[in-house]
Amino acid sequence: MAVEQPLQPAAATPGDQTRIHNIGYRNYDGPRLGRSYATRSLYSQSLRGAYGLGRSVKSKVLPMLLFVVMCVPALIMVAVAVATKLKDLPVDYTRYAIIMQAVISLYVASQAPQSVSRDLRFKTVPLYFSRPIETADYVRAKYAALASAMFILTAAPLVVLYVGALLAKLDFADQTKGFGQGLVSVALLSLLFAGIGLVIASVTPRRGFGIAAVIAVMTISYGAVSTLQAIADAQGSSGAIPWIGLFSPVTLIDGVQSAFLGASSAFPGEVGPSNGQGVVYVLVLLGLIAACYGLLLRRYRKVGL
Repeated sequence: MAVEQPLQPAAATPGDQTRIHNIGYRNYDGPRLGRSYATRSLYSQSLRGAYGLGRSVKSKVLPMLLFVVMCVPALIMVAVAVATKLKDLPVDYTRYAIIMQAVISLYVASQAPQSVSRDLRFKTVPLYFSRPIETADYVRAKYAALASAMFILTAAPLVVLYVGALLAKLDFADQTKGFGQGLVSVALLSLLFAGIGLVIASVTPRRGFGIAAVIAVMTISYGAVSTLQAIADAQGSSGAIPWIGLFSPVTLIDGVQSAFLGASSAFPGEVGPSNGQGVVYVLVLLGLIAACYGLLLRRYRKVGL
């Protein structure tokens, strides 16, 4: 009895395996905006995020609270100056940020990890680099955004003081000069603090660790330098005081502005740096800003792979 063999399917040709399906996608006919637009968008989004804009209400509380805390003392000083008809403001423009450095440090500690740690934690950095944006664009946008946010935080109370001084009819030329010096000082402070904060925060994807690390670096360095300066002053080694000030971000800014911006020094005994030492302060400051930028570039070249 013959057994019926099953039919074998014919060998498929390459042409038979090709299928074209129209599932309704449309070609994009709009403008190609490129790297510069992507970088500006990242900068804008990061700057808004530094104050919780476009995010949840919970995310707005701390940055807005710190902004208010920065401005309230300036408002009180202006009210006192206007009510009592003082001949000068209680605090110089260049001194205000140094007095409020604890608030500034807390702000950068809270917002630097918010800016970069979440991208690391959720591994979205390679997605940025899959677009026309490059590593340098990402770093510049994040750095500029946090520095801009910090400049807003530190410059706003200076504007309040300046407007109040004009309302109190204080000398226009003196107040304008002091206001300009204060803006230069807080601009340098914003660049330095933003760079240090971003470098530390970019090391870990955990936001809590980043916050603790930034606070520790800012607080411990300032406390250690201030203690060593006090010991040097008590032992009569006043010449060492300016050199010790090079090892803390806050005292570094204080030394630069006391050397070149006409500010009074907050060092023990008001022993500020000389002109030669001031040049060293400026070089160290610019070197730290450049080093922070370079470290961020190096970090994100590895992360973006």
